[in-house]
Amino acid sequence: MSEPLKIAIAGAGAISAFHLAGWQAQTGVKLIAICDPDPERARIRADEFAIPEVFEDVGEMLDATAPDAVDIITPVATHAPLVRLAAARGVHVMCQKPMTPTVAEAEDLIAEVGDKVRFMVHENYRFRPHYAEIAQRLQSGQIGALRHARLTVRSSSVYGYPGAVPFLLNRQPYLADFPRLLVFEVLIHHLDALRAILGEMTVIAAQLDRMNPELRGEDVALITLRAESGALVQIDASISALGYPDLPTDRLELLGTTDTLIYDRDRISLLSRPEEVSLHDLQANYQACFTGAVTEFVTGLRSGKRFATDRLDNLQTLRLMESVYEMAGVSV
Repeated sequence: MSEPLKIAIAGAGAISAFHLAGWQAQTGVKLIAICDPDPERARIRADEFAIPEVFEDVGEMLDATAPDAVDIITPVATHAPLVRLAAARGVHVMCQKPMTPTVAEAEDLIAEVGDKVRFMVHENYRFRPHYAEIAQRLQSGQIGALRHARLTVRSSSVYGYPGAVPFLLNRQPYLADFPRLLVFEVLIHHLDALRAILGEMTVIAAQLDRMNPELRGEDVALITLRAESGALVQIDASISALGYPDLPTDRLELLGTTDTLIYDRDRISLLSRPEEVSLHDLQANYQACFTGAVTEFVTGLRSGKRFATDRLDNLQTLRLMESVYEMAGVSV
């Protein structure tokens, strides 16, 4: 494509700033419009990122500006209708995760959209530099054959000390009413990253719990999976862990036949060579994964290459997420 890609943005909420910074990092891309039901919120983002036009209705924005692609950064219940709006107009789509509330809805959406437009889900954890490094080191054979993996996830996102409003509930208060919370909203990222690192997996056991009684959904999860390679995979997660940071901190242990690779918050090392530590700036990596996902979309549009997190790949992540709930006895 010799002409700049014309990009429209649907949604001007808190997370849109990271998407927009990712778009600004691209070359040969032009942000032409942004839409939000709250026009003032859209104007703030438009001023911040030099976007010329502001709309309150997505269909009106697409008709008026005829973009090449739209980035959908809206609540999950709106994803399918907005993807359909774009596909009907021949506008390529990048859509925030989760693609839809359920696997059945995702399957219907994928079948309806078909190949009318390119369709990628903005699932960005696999683009985090530390997870990308772990995948590369595992695939290069640094620990031999993987036999066991354990991921620990901790944050105080939805539970605080007395008198404090938890970070995630302050930013997205509607999450308190989600009937499915930790796995659907947070661990879906980790499940996708583990798929990219370890390959496909099957859930063999799951238990969910709730520490914060004011939540409708779960904030604690213990999940056991089996990778196609035979490796046993365990996830131990809580987003109501008092004293931990607002955003999830991760620790991933990969135990192989020749060595053990450890990722702990901001560092990666082999236990055979503990003095050789790969350090990561997690704040920089947070933006980097948004930029990486946008870059993947732009590159795929220009080259015709399959997106790493295209609709069909992301459907596998949704199925894995939903199977956790089914194994835990939670109705989907």
